[in-house]
Amino acid sequence: MGTSFQRYMRFVKPYRGRLILTVFIGMLRFGIPLLLPLILKYIVDDILMVSLPLETKLYRLGLIVGVTLLIFTVVRIPVEYYRQYFAQWIAYHALYDIRNRLFEHMQKLSLRYYENNRVGQIVSRVINDVEQTKDFIIVGLMNIWLDTAMLIIAICIMCWMHPMMTVVSLSIFPLYIICMKYFYKNMKHFTKERSQALGDLQGHLHERTQGMPVIRAFHLEKAEQEQFEKRNQHFLSRAVIQSRWVAKTFTSFATITDLAPLIAVTFAAYLVIKGQMTLGEMTAFYGYMSIVYAPIRRLVNASTSLTQAHASMDRVFEFLDETYDIMNKPDAEIVDDVVGQVEFHHVWFNYHEGQKPVLRDIHFTVEPGQTVAIVGPSGGGKSTLISLLPRFYDVTKGEIRIDGRSITSFTLGSLRQKMGFVLQEQLLFSGTVEENLRMGKLDATLDEIVEAAKLANAHSFITELPDGYQTEIGERGIKLSGGQKQRLSLARVFLKNPSILILDEATSHLDLKSEQLVQESIERLKKGRTTIVIAHRLSTITHADQIYYVERGELKEHGTHQELMKKNGMYAQLYRVQNLTISSEVHQG
Repeated sequence: MGTSFQRYMRFVKPYRGRLILTVFIGMLRFGIPLLLPLILKYIVDDILMVSLPLETKLYRLGLIVGVTLLIFTVVRIPVEYYRQYFAQWIAYHALYDIRNRLFEHMQKLSLRYYENNRVGQIVSRVINDVEQTKDFIIVGLMNIWLDTAMLIIAICIMCWMHPMMTVVSLSIFPLYIICMKYFYKNMKHFTKERSQALGDLQGHLHERTQGMPVIRAFHLEKAEQEQFEKRNQHFLSRAVIQSRWVAKTFTSFATITDLAPLIAVTFAAYLVIKGQMTLGEMTAFYGYMSIVYAPIRRLVNASTSLTQAHASMDRVFEFLDETYDIMNKPDAEIVDDVVGQVEFHHVWFNYHEGQKPVLRDIHFTVEPGQTVAIVGPSGGGKSTLISLLPRFYDVTKGEIRIDGRSITSFTLGSLRQKMGFVLQEQLLFSGTVEENLRMGKLDATLDEIVEAAKLANAHSFITELPDGYQTEIGERGIKLSGGQKQRLSLARVFLKNPSILILDEATSHLDLKSEQLVQESIERLKKGRTTIVIAHRLSTITHADQIYYVERGELKEHGTHQELMKKNGMYAQLYRVQNLTISSEVHQG
C-alpha cells in the first residue's frame, strides 16, 4: 500500500485539522461503550451479589442507570452525528480534489494517448475508481485509528482486571494476522482484475452508444449483442472469482471470531468455579471480548471495500503517472502578437518510434495574410501536417516557426490562442447554442456572440430554433444538421479572432446550400489572416496564393492553380478527374 497510500494522503492533508477533530470525536463515540462492561461489573458485584437493604440496592441501580442514560443520549447523539458528518465531508472534499487533478491531467495528455486508449476506460477511472477510494478515508484512515485506540484501551482495562484471562482471550489473535495477510493479497489481485473488466465493459458500451446509428444502419444488432455479452461475461467471471474470495474471507474470520469468546468464557467459568475471579469480572470480561473483537468484525466486513479502494487507488495513480508528450519548455514565453508568418522547416514526423515517417522533409513558408492550400490523396499526411502547427504532436525532426521563432519557444496556451480551427467534423458539446459559441471567447457579450453568428451565417437559423440562443443542442450537437454545426464552429472562430486560421476540409460532406453558406463565412473569416486550407474539393481553393500537393508524406508539387495546371502534373491530373466526376454527376442528375 506504501506508495499509493502516501500519494493519496497528499489529497487528505489539506483537511488534516478536521480529520484530527473527527478522530477525537470518534474516540468519544467509541469510548462510551467501554464503560458498559465496568457498569455491568459494578451492578453484579456491588449491587446484586452483596447483602444490602433493598432501598439501597434500588437507589444505587437507579443512579447508575440514570447516569448511563444521560451519557448515551445527551452526549452520544451529537458525538455520533458530527463523527459521521465530518467523515463524509472530508472524504467528498478529497475526492473532489482528486477528480479536479485527474481532469487537469487529462487535458495535458497528448492526442496520442487518446488514440491508444478508450474513452470509457478513462471515464471509469475518473468516476468509479475515485468513488471507490472513499471507503479508504472513512474506513481505513479513520476507523482504523479509532478501532486501534479502542482495542488498546480495552486490553489495558482487561489487563488491570485479570492479566492471565487477558492472555487467554487474545490467544487467537495470530490467526487473524495470518488470514489477513493471505486473503488481502489475493483479494487485491482479483479486485483489480474486476475493476479492469468493468472499465473494459464501460469502454465498449460508451463506444457502441455513440455508434448506435451505424449499428442500426448495418443491421448489426445481433453481432453487437454477442460482443457485449462476451465482455459482460468476462466481467461476470471476474466478479464471481472476487466474490468467491470475499466469501472465503468472511467464512475464515467468522469462524475465528466465534471461537475466541467460547475459549474465553470457558476459561473464565473455570476461574470463577475456583474462586479466582468474581462473577462480575467474568461478565465484564465477556463485554470487553465483544468490544475487542467488534473492530475486527468491522474490518472483515469492510475488507471488500478496503481492497476495492486500494485496487482503485492503484488504478487512479497509474493513470496519473501517464507522462506528457507535449509540454512547455522551461524558457517558453507567452506570445502576445502574431504577424502570421508560418514556416515548416524540413519537417519529419512519425507517430511512434521505429515506424516509417508519416511526413518526410516538408519545407515551405506561408507569408502573413496569405492563403495556402494543402491537397493530395487521402492518407497522404495532410491532416497530420496541420496538427503539428498547434503542437498536438511534436515534430520528429526539423522545426516549425511562426514569425521566425520556433513554436516550442511559445507556451502552449498562448500558441493555440492565436490559432482558429474549422475541421471536417466539428465537436460541439451538450448545452445551449450560446454556451457553445462562448467557447470562442469566454467573456464575450451577447452582442459580440450575435455579431459572430451573423458573420458565420448562423444567426438566422439560431433565431428559428425553439429557444434561440438558449436552445439545448444535445450531445455532440446531435439536434443540429451538419451545416448548422459547421456554421456554429465558424462563429466560435470569429469570436476567438485568431491570427492564423486552419481549415481542414471544412466544407466536405455538406449539401450545396450549406456549403455555399459556410464558404461565404469562410471568405469573411480569411480576411487579414494567414490561412492554411486542407481541401478535398479542389474547386474551392483555385484562388489560393499557393497550393502544395502532398502524397505519401512528401511535398511533390507547389505553385498557384494556374502554374500547377500548366505543369500538368499530379495536381492537374487530380483536378481534371474531379471535374469529370462532377460533370458526370451533374449530367446524370
